[in-house]
Amino acid sequence: MPILSADYLFDGETYLPSNTVLQVSDKGVIEAIFQTDNKTDVEVYEGLLMPGMINAHCHLELSHMQNQISEGKGLVAFLLGILAQRTLMRADDILTAIAKAEASMLANGIVAVGDISNTLDTLPQKARQQLHYQTFVECLGLKEEKAMDIFLQAKKMQSQFALYGNSSLALHAPYTLSHRLIKLVNEDGKGQVTTIHNQECEAENELFMHRTGDFLSLFEAVHFNINDFITAQKNSLQTYLPLMEQAQPLILVHNTVTTTEDIAFAQATGKQLYWCLCPNANLYIEGRLPNIPLMLQAGCTLVLGTDSLASNHSLSIWDEIKTIRTHYPEIALETMLQWACINGAQALGMDASLGRFAIGKQPGVVYIPDFHHANSTPCKLY
Repeated sequence: MPILSADYLFDGETYLPSNTVLQVSDKGVIEAIFQTDNKTDVEVYEGLLMPGMINAHCHLELSHMQNQISEGKGLVAFLLGILAQRTLMRADDILTAIAKAEASMLANGIVAVGDISNTLDTLPQKARQQLHYQTFVECLGLKEEKAMDIFLQAKKMQSQFALYGNSSLALHAPYTLSHRLIKLVNEDGKGQVTTIHNQECEAENELFMHRTGDFLSLFEAVHFNINDFITAQKNSLQTYLPLMEQAQPLILVHNTVTTTEDIAFAQATGKQLYWCLCPNANLYIEGRLPNIPLMLQAGCTLVLGTDSLASNHSLSIWDEIKTIRTHYPEIALETMLQWACINGAQALGMDASLGRFAIGKQPGVVYIPDFHHANSTPCKLY
């Protein structure tokens, strides 16, 4: 039964004293955590040991679209690229790309994923149960009269994903949803974790405030009349969040243009909120990052995601941390590791077994040598 020690041992919430050792079973179950100066029979690692990381937001089914959409063109151009490109590859190649992407997450120390699904393409890979998945079956549709059909189709998909892990319905984004669809998904999801893409660009708020801007070209592409778009001349967050009335954990993803006022508005609802950062995707699509120090100051519970290989060069949570460290060096690494571990596990409802070193848990054990260097990479030990 291996006993492990390292220069730095992070338990998912905090660094442990330097003489702490971790005893694990061959299957990675934490058997004991104790302090000792006797390093006989202890495997000592130079660097950082930590629990497996949680990818709170991913689109695994888009893995075949890596390098297919140009960087820095803005969200609407990105979405139009997705619409144009996503069905152009053969089914076998899509499945191969999904398997390769999952293998890369495993290699990079990820143990659980909040995965967005619009199709059943990822189902064969999830059936192998190599990672823990919370599958979010995504609902989108702007036409009120289509809402029930969209909802029922999503429920069928959800039942299939539920065979191989947790599954719940989720809403795509404020700019692709009818009010009826929001209410149907919300009424169905009491007590289940859900998610929505939130305030990804300035054009999103412009659409809701004035019915103008870049999103008009997206509506034209999907044959939707802007005059049918319901808005109360409030920004997107303040329009859709009051419609989500059920008490359920909610992961807000991207938050690129979220302000102090938006955070206060969201927090005043009393909802259990997790604010998901996908910095590399933000840079890929919009060329900007959320104001993370602002979110910290406001007391947001933060988690990390990778988005998809259509909008990122890797599915590595450690790469996301490295990007934040580059742009916001004042944020402590310990804080970001909390986002990647215990916060992510709590957001996906998996903290009973993942996210923290504690006796009886099986959170994975990840080793990162040279973790202060820009070229450092994780290695999963258990």
